[in-house]
Amino acid sequence: MIDDNSSYKNIKDGKRNLDGIINVYKEAGFTSHDVVAKLRGILRQKKIGHTGTLDPEATGVLPVCCGKATKVCELLTDKDKSYRAVCRLGVETDTQDMTGTVLNECDTDMITEEQLRDCVNSFVGETEQIPPMYSALKINGKKLYELAREGKTVERKPRKITISEIDIVDINLEEKIFTMDVTCSKGTYIRTLCHDIGKKLGACATMEKLMRTRVSVFKIEDALTLNDIEILSKEKPEIFREKVYSVDSLFDYSKANVAGDGIRYLQNGNTLKAKDFKQDVSGIKQDEKILVYDENNNFKAVYQKNENDFKVFKMF
Repeated sequence: MIDDNSSYKNIKDGKRNLDGIINVYKEAGFTSHDVVAKLRGILRQKKIGHTGTLDPEATGVLPVCCGKATKVCELLTDKDKSYRAVCRLGVETDTQDMTGTVLNECDTDMITEEQLRDCVNSFVGETEQIPPMYSALKINGKKLYELAREGKTVERKPRKITISEIDIVDINLEEKIFTMDVTCSKGTYIRTLCHDIGKKLGACATMEKLMRTRVSVFKIEDALTLNDIEILSKEKPEIFREKVYSVDSLFDYSKANVAGDGIRYLQNGNTLKAKDFKQDVSGIKQDEKILVYDENNNFKAVYQKNENDFKVFKMF
């Protein structure tokens, strides 16, 4: 979380900006863009960005970066994520979830619990997935869902994904649903996973509900609703301050403060030598990254070891 020496600014007076990441609980019915727009109004600042879309009907963790923290949006997009999904057997839709038009209904009476478990577990590991037509991926400059709404279907190349863990939480074959927790890499569509599970079972399936439970260090149990954020930021700013993550809290790198001439070099984003740090950095290996702070312990940049010196990787 943010500390006293972070780049957090008191936003109560509406004159200064917030620099940090908020773990937002996205409620059903909101797009990720809606969340950003509402936060701009609540916090009264423009520089805000989310770290990866969630479908409007999906709920859960949506880290939102504010101020200088927007520089790490793309880094968070690349992090592994965890989801809880409810999958309905016997139905296929054009969107691969229950918001779409039903394309097919099939018999699932022959599926046993053992077959379902074996099938679901077979998706653990590195595999390929064809992105759904109803997605924000672009082909020739146009988003797939825009083409889908025009009644067009285009060829999509399979993409490599990694599903590191699937845990089946509940199975109810009588109701034709099962619930699973999935931890996966960037670019994984849980809707498509449900669709592919149905296909591999020799039947059909679609996603009924989806909740994102984790993105990197951001967990569902710590997430704040938009209403929580509005109340805390206005009425209890000191508590809100404790809920905001500082940029450097996202990185598991060594830390070092600059000293002497290094202060000037750091301010300009110039190369640093080992002698420019207060701490001993001789143990930092080639290409390893390090968090760099100024003399007052304010986080300023990520540097990377390059032979006998350190070059700036990203300034904050």
